[in-house]
Amino acid sequence: MNPVLLKTLGLLVLSNCFMTYAWYGHLKTLRTAPIIFAVFISWGIAFFEYLVMVPANRLGYTGGLELGQLKIMQEVVTLCVFVPFAFIFMGEKWRWDYLWAFFCLVGAVYFVFRGKM
Repeated sequence: MNPVLLKTLGLLVLSNCFMTYAWYGHLKTLRTAPIIFAVFISWGIAFFEYLVMVPANRLGYTGGLELGQLKIMQEVVTLCVFVPFAFIFMGEKWRWDYLWAFFCLVGAVYFVFRGKM
């Protein structure tokens, strides 16, 4: 597999771990904190997400990935990080809709990458 694709994917996974926690972690860990406190904590976490996301996108784009490919990769990574986070950290229950959404994203990956790799 393309090393640029693998490095980009790895960085996207790492950045999405930060962002998922920044967006949703406060709902559990800072539930009783004032909203402004939760916002600043989330911004601080998101800073680290950007330190990884920007290089991931730059590496992928300069390495030959198209903008649409980067976006679809990000959406797939988002779902792949979010679902375990929702189950393990937030205690959400399984819904088949997660699987159907994943299949839709697999279709999107197919269409943006077909004939290009």
